[in-house]
Amino acid sequence: MKYTFSRVDRLSSHTLIRQLFQDGNTFHITPFRITWKFATLPAAFPLQVLISIPKHLFPRAVDRNLIRRRIREAYRLNRHETSESLSATGRGMLLSIHYTAKEILPFAVIQGKIILLLHRLKEENEKVTG
Repeated sequence: MKYTFSRVDRLSSHTLIRQLFQDGNTFHITPFRITWKFATLPAAFPLQVLISIPKHLFPRAVDRNLIRRRIREAYRLNRHETSESLSATGRGMLLSIHYTAKEILPFAVIQGKIILLLHRLKEENEKVTG
């Protein structure tokens, strides 16, 4: 398993983003609001992610970039189980991670919450497969 976060791992298609927010399911794990939806994606990249940090909470770009880097690193290191689960079932998933906290959290806290949300997504996939 490669622990990279390449361009194909990012959700950038306007059509897919629109579908995600119109038809997707949402849950909260503080400090994140997660929106997800099963979709047909290439088998090599079963999980595509969009990371969002609101400008009205963090007006300085340097703060938004720091949070985005921490989320992306935690996701990159821990996504392999969820990706393997999706690949085994032949499904793809679109995922949006929206940061909702009003302060910059340390990496250890962010990583713990990312692990929780990835386990929950893995459970959702296993629920559908039965």
